[in-house]
Amino acid sequence: MSSDRQPVEDPDDAAAPPPAPPRGGAFLLAQLGAHAAGRFGERVGALGLAPPDVGLLRMIAMQPGRSQRSLAADLGVVPSRVVALIDNLEQKGFVERRRSVEDRRHHELYVSEGGRRALEGVGEVAAAHEDELFAALDEEDRVRLTALLGRIAEQQGLTPGVHPGYRNLPKRAGGRPN
Repeated sequence: MSSDRQPVEDPDDAAAPPPAPPRGGAFLLAQLGAHAAGRFGERVGALGLAPPDVGLLRMIAMQPGRSQRSLAADLGVVPSRVVALIDNLEQKGFVERRRSVEDRRHHELYVSEGGRRALEGVGEVAAAHEDELFAALDEEDRVRLTALLGRIAEQQGLTPGVHPGYRNLPKRAGGRPN
Protein backbone atom coordinates (compact mmCIF):
# COMPACT_ATOMS: atom_id res chain seq x y z
CA MET A 1 0.00 0.00 0.00
CA SER A 2 1.19 3.40 -0.86
CA SER A 3 0.54 6.59 1.04
CA ASP A 4 1.08 8.77 -2.01
CA ARG A 5 -2.55 9.82 -2.11
CA GLN A 6 -3.17 13.50 -1.80
CA PRO A 7 -5.99 14.75 0.41
CA VAL A 8 -9.08 15.69 -1.49
CA GLU A 9 -9.81 19.39 -1.16
CA ASP A 10 -13.30 20.42 -0.26
CA PRO A 11 -14.43 22.99 -2.86
CA ASP A 12 -16.26 24.93 -0.11
CA ASP A 13 -12.98 25.32 1.87
CA ALA A 14 -11.21 26.90 -1.10
CA ALA A 15 -13.78 29.68 -1.22
CA ALA A 16 -13.53 30.48 2.50
CA PRO A 17 -11.23 33.42 3.31
CA PRO A 18 -8.33 32.76 5.67
CA PRO A 19 -9.02 33.62 9.31
CA ALA A 20 -8.43 37.25 10.13
CA PRO A 21 -5.55 38.04 12.47
CA PRO A 22 -6.58 38.95 16.01
CA ARG A 23 -7.39 42.60 16.37
CA GLY A 24 -7.75 44.98 19.22
CA GLY A 25 -5.66 46.68 21.84
CA ALA A 26 -5.57 43.78 24.30
CA PHE A 27 -4.01 41.43 21.76
CA LEU A 28 -1.49 44.06 20.68
CA LEU A 29 -0.53 44.70 24.32
CA ALA A 30 -0.01 40.98 24.86
CA GLN A 31 1.97 40.63 21.63
CA LEU A 32 4.18 43.64 22.35
CA GLY A 33 4.55 42.67 26.01
CA ALA A 34 5.80 39.21 25.14
CA HIS A 35 8.16 40.65 22.52
CA ALA A 36 9.46 43.38 24.85
CA ALA A 37 9.95 40.94 27.75
CA GLY A 38 11.85 38.51 25.55
CA ARG A 39 14.14 41.20 24.15
CA PHE A 40 14.75 42.67 27.62
CA GLY A 41 15.59 39.20 28.94
CA GLU A 42 18.16 38.75 26.18
CA ARG A 43 19.71 42.12 26.91
CA VAL A 44 20.02 41.74 30.68
CA GLY A 45 21.13 38.14 30.20
CA ALA A 46 24.34 39.55 28.73
CA LEU A 47 24.89 41.18 32.16
CA GLY A 48 24.42 37.87 33.99
CA LEU A 49 20.91 38.77 35.13
CA ALA A 50 17.38 37.58 34.49
CA PRO A 51 14.46 40.04 34.47
CA PRO A 52 13.30 38.98 37.96
CA ASP A 53 16.82 39.71 39.25
CA VAL A 54 16.62 43.22 37.84
CA GLY A 55 13.33 43.94 39.58
CA LEU A 56 14.61 42.67 42.92
CA LEU A 57 17.86 44.64 42.68
CA ARG A 58 15.94 47.79 41.82
CA MET A 59 13.54 47.32 44.73
CA ILE A 60 16.39 46.71 47.19
CA ALA A 61 18.34 49.70 45.87
CA MET A 62 15.28 51.93 46.32
CA GLN A 63 14.89 50.83 49.95
CA PRO A 64 18.24 49.65 51.36
CA GLY A 65 17.95 47.63 54.54
CA ARG A 66 14.51 46.31 53.78
CA SER A 67 13.64 42.84 55.00
CA GLN A 68 12.98 39.79 52.86
CA ARG A 69 9.49 39.71 54.37
CA SER A 70 8.70 43.28 53.22
CA LEU A 71 10.04 42.46 49.76
CA ALA A 72 7.80 39.38 49.61
CA ALA A 73 4.79 41.47 50.66
CA ASP A 74 5.46 44.06 47.93
CA LEU A 75 5.86 41.30 45.34
CA GLY A 76 2.76 39.47 46.52
CA VAL A 77 4.61 36.18 47.04
CA VAL A 78 5.37 33.97 50.02
CA PRO A 79 8.62 34.83 51.86
CA SER A 80 10.20 31.46 51.03
CA ARG A 81 10.07 32.37 47.34
CA VAL A 82 11.98 35.59 47.99
CA VAL A 83 14.60 33.72 50.03
CA ALA A 84 15.47 31.58 47.00
CA LEU A 85 15.56 34.62 44.68
CA ILE A 86 17.84 36.51 47.07
CA ASP A 87 20.05 33.41 47.48
CA ASN A 88 20.68 33.56 43.73
CA LEU A 89 21.56 37.27 43.80
CA GLU A 90 23.79 36.79 46.84
CA GLN A 91 25.66 33.94 45.10
CA LYS A 92 26.28 36.25 42.13
CA GLY A 93 27.66 38.91 44.48
CA PHE A 94 24.89 41.45 43.76
CA VAL A 95 23.13 41.50 47.16
CA GLU A 96 24.29 41.37 50.78
CA ARG A 97 22.28 40.07 53.71
CA ARG A 98 23.11 41.71 57.03
CA ARG A 99 21.72 40.83 60.43
CA SER A 100 19.25 43.42 61.61
CA VAL A 101 20.57 45.45 64.53
CA GLU A 102 16.99 45.76 65.79
CA ASP A 103 16.10 42.06 65.56
CA ARG A 104 18.96 39.59 65.11
CA ARG A 105 16.52 36.95 63.81
CA HIS A 106 15.98 38.99 60.63
CA HIS A 107 18.20 40.00 57.75
CA GLU A 108 18.33 43.35 56.00
CA LEU A 109 19.02 43.48 52.28
CA TYR A 110 21.55 45.74 50.57
CA VAL A 111 22.81 46.03 47.01
CA SER A 112 26.54 45.26 46.91
CA GLU A 113 29.10 47.19 44.87
CA GLY A 114 28.81 44.50 42.18
CA GLY A 115 25.04 44.93 42.27
CA ARG A 116 25.40 48.69 41.83
CA ARG A 117 27.60 48.17 38.77
CA ALA A 118 25.06 45.68 37.41
CA LEU A 119 22.24 48.20 37.93
CA GLU A 120 24.23 50.84 36.04
CA GLY A 121 24.53 48.41 33.15
CA VAL A 122 20.82 47.64 33.39
CA GLY A 123 20.06 51.37 33.17
CA GLU A 124 21.99 51.62 29.91
CA VAL A 125 20.39 48.46 28.55
CA ALA A 126 16.90 49.60 29.58
CA ALA A 127 17.31 52.99 27.87
CA ALA A 128 18.46 51.33 24.64
CA HIS A 129 15.63 48.81 24.93
CA GLU A 130 13.00 51.52 25.32
CA ASP A 131 14.46 53.56 22.45
CA GLU A 132 14.37 50.52 20.16
CA LEU A 133 10.89 49.47 21.24
CA PHE A 134 9.42 52.97 20.81
CA ALA A 135 11.38 53.92 17.68
CA ALA A 136 8.15 54.32 15.68
CA LEU A 137 6.93 57.06 18.06
CA ASP A 138 7.98 60.65 18.53
CA GLU A 139 8.56 62.03 22.04
CA GLU A 140 5.00 63.33 22.40
CA ASP A 141 3.56 59.94 21.42
CA ARG A 142 5.88 58.17 23.88
CA VAL A 143 4.77 60.40 26.75
CA ARG A 144 1.10 59.94 25.84
CA LEU A 145 1.41 56.15 25.46
CA THR A 146 3.21 55.85 28.80
CA ALA A 147 0.51 57.92 30.52
CA LEU A 148 -2.28 55.84 28.95
CA LEU A 149 -0.62 52.56 29.91
CA GLY A 150 -0.14 53.89 33.44
CA ARG A 151 -3.86 54.66 33.68
CA ILE A 152 -4.74 51.15 32.52
CA ALA A 153 -2.29 49.56 34.98
CA GLU A 154 -3.74 51.62 37.83
CA GLN A 155 -7.32 50.76 36.87
CA GLN A 156 -6.36 47.07 36.80
CA GLY A 157 -4.95 47.33 40.32
CA LEU A 158 -1.36 46.54 39.37
CA THR A 159 1.31 47.48 41.91
CA PRO A 160 3.46 50.27 40.45
CA GLY A 161 6.95 49.07 39.56
CA VAL A 162 6.24 45.40 40.34
CA HIS A 163 5.94 42.90 37.52
CA PRO A 164 3.08 40.45 38.22
CA GLY A 165 5.21 37.61 36.84
CA TYR A 166 6.94 37.08 40.21
CA ARG A 167 3.90 35.10 41.28
CA ASN A 168 4.36 32.70 38.35
CA LEU A 169 8.11 32.09 38.36
CA PRO A 170 8.90 28.43 37.68
CA LYS A 171 10.23 26.36 40.55
CA ARG A 172 13.77 25.02 40.61
CA ALA A 173 14.55 21.42 41.42
CA GLY A 174 13.94 20.90 45.12
CA GLY A 175 10.87 23.17 45.07
CA ARG A 176 12.81 26.44 45.03
CA PRO A 177 12.00 29.17 42.53
CA ASN A 178 14.49 30.32 39.93
